[in-house]
Amino acid sequence: MTHLPFEDRREAGRLLAAELARREIGRNAVVLALTRGGVPVGFAVADRLHVPLDVIVARKIGVPWQPELAMGAMAGATRILDENMIRELAISREDVEEIVAREQAEMQRREQVYRGETPALDLAGRTAIVVDDGLATGSTMVAAVRHARSLQPARVIVAAPVGSRQACAHLRQEADDVVCLAVPERFYAVGEWYRDFRQVEDSEVGALLAESRRQLNRHAACT
Repeated sequence: MTHLPFEDRREAGRLLAAELARREIGRNAVVLALTRGGVPVGFAVADRLHVPLDVIVARKIGVPWQPELAMGAMAGATRILDENMIRELAISREDVEEIVAREQAEMQRREQVYRGETPALDLAGRTAIVVDDGLATGSTMVAAVRHARSLQPARVIVAAPVGSRQACAHLRQEADDVVCLAVPERFYAVGEWYRDFRQVEDSEVGALLAESRRQLNRHAACT
């Protein structure tokens, strides 16, 4: 039984890691955390499972006059658009492409900030565990899963501490498995299920990636 709310993302990640450790994940796994909020969760999962941590920079594609309202999502070269919403709101194709180009540039900037000269992990033939701090609509996670699929992993597992019923059901159609610790009856926003839901900064993402690499190296040296 998972007690909500979680104290913070680290605690949620430790609980999620414990559930994943009970499953047949295998040592050939990699954790892919959605930036930025998924990274502290993914860090705890990767640390417990002793597997590498990397990031997926996924972005919401917001309506021009209301950026918080998503008309799509993107990750890597994967783009998902809600064509029905775009038609209903009479959003021009030029406006859509302008927003997509802006978000693409921001994704590239963040990848450079987070990784520096460190290349992205090779997913071919591995189990990709795609982690976020929660699943509200699930649209950004769908883009992330499809991006991960394009890199030819053997399996894709979605893992989140908490999620809505609709998002988890949708993602079961996209991923090989979905691990969600809590699926509340009423779900409005991810942040309501955390006592501490402060914003994760770019500097913290880079620091956690570097610390995860150091911890993995120390573990390898001791085994």
